[in-house]
Amino acid sequence: MDRTMMPPGYAGESGLAPAMTRVAAFVLGDGPVSAPAAARARAAQLLLDTLGICVAAAPMEAGTIARDTAALLYGGDSPRHSARMLFDGRRVSLAGAAYAAATQIDNLDGHDGYNPTKGHIGVAVVPALAALADAGAEMSGPEALATLIVGYEVAGRAGISLHASVSDYHTSGAWNALGVAAMAARARRHSPEVLRESLGIAEYHGPRSQMMREISNPTMLHDGSGWGTLAGLSAAVLAERGFTGAPAVTIESPEAAPHWQDLGSFWQVERQYVKPYPTCRWGHAAIDAVRELQLAHGFSHEQVAEVRVKSFTYAVELFRGMPDSTSKAQYSLAFAVGVMLVHGRLGLEHISGSGLRDAAVADIVDRTVLIEEPRHQARYPEGRWSDVDIILTDGRMLSSGDVHARGGPERPFTQGDIVAKFMEFTPPVIGRSRADEIRDAALGLTGAGSRFSDLAALLYGTP
Repeated sequence: MDRTMMPPGYAGESGLAPAMTRVAAFVLGDGPVSAPAAARARAAQLLLDTLGICVAAAPMEAGTIARDTAALLYGGDSPRHSARMLFDGRRVSLAGAAYAAATQIDNLDGHDGYNPTKGHIGVAVVPALAALADAGAEMSGPEALATLIVGYEVAGRAGISLHASVSDYHTSGAWNALGVAAMAARARRHSPEVLRESLGIAEYHGPRSQMMREISNPTMLHDGSGWGTLAGLSAAVLAERGFTGAPAVTIESPEAAPHWQDLGSFWQVERQYVKPYPTCRWGHAAIDAVRELQLAHGFSHEQVAEVRVKSFTYAVELFRGMPDSTSKAQYSLAFAVGVMLVHGRLGLEHISGSGLRDAAVADIVDRTVLIEEPRHQARYPEGRWSDVDIILTDGRMLSSGDVHARGGPERPFTQGDIVAKFMEFTPPVIGRSRADEIRDAALGLTGAGSRFSDLAALLYGTP
């Protein structure tokens, strides 16, 4: 008997707990396919945005190490269990290919996120989608987006459930593992029973790494999503071969049930934020505040005597000094504010190479004071607020008022904004023509006659 096959149109299994029944019906059934048009369009936009970060991160040291390590340790050539690495082309195991891309994306902190989870989903689910498709899961465009939506909806709720049940602040990999396992169940046509075991294995082995340890000492570990992706796809293959691990308590415990009740009716994929800057989201409200003050008043960084940034606790705990590595630069609030004041933008060139030795930015970092503000703390994690006072050398003080970071539901980006970001990040690495083709193919997946393979053909080979 083939345990991996599911009956068409599955809508429930009496032997499962209520929450698990709901999850199985959604993951394996028609729920994600019938998502509102806005949710499907948003999934295509998030796919494009995440692929842009994957492209831009390809030449970076962390991505190169991750891909080479996958080739060394996670090789594989079985057609159903192997895939090519994104923007590389070498074939490794299914889990290894997704691990490499997720680690690559994770180390350029410009990918999407979701406020209630205090973390990021696209970084794991986009690599998983590409790997599953390359391992033989042929998909139409709408089905590829449905599979991606499964990842966003399951991972997001698993993250909220985990944060509600434990005191430690775990990285996104801890709960992204469940979203990835759910995607594999849909793509590989698992039964509800295999899905249940897969989710339990993924939850058990998902990396419950400590986020604030990485914030305090920024390195290439970042948000744990490479290992979460590895765990999720490994769990799926283990389960389809008969390995057991249920239940996933973030789904099946009675306390977790409320977090799953709106699955299929409230679309978290529509609520993801898109980052305008390749740095930690916690600093974005302050970056936007100084950007808007400078645009409104026209002063230069040479006129700045002091910068006072007031924000929530985690934001002011970001790296305070002048960073000496790309990892530290992406987790530094004062540095990011300084870059915006000096250069009027914050791009890849500022968080690497000579950007880390910018004397004018270092001067602003020395003049920046970070202050914890209870008003902003009370609105975290649902909101990411800051306010900034800039004291000029002539004695004037310019105040931003309360500012929320751009790119999320509070201050949304249009599709045009997302495309503009993609076209800023990708042509320097892959050229304008290929970037144009990826853009059109990704956004075109909403069309009824589209095929994911048309996009996939553009994603392999070196940049």
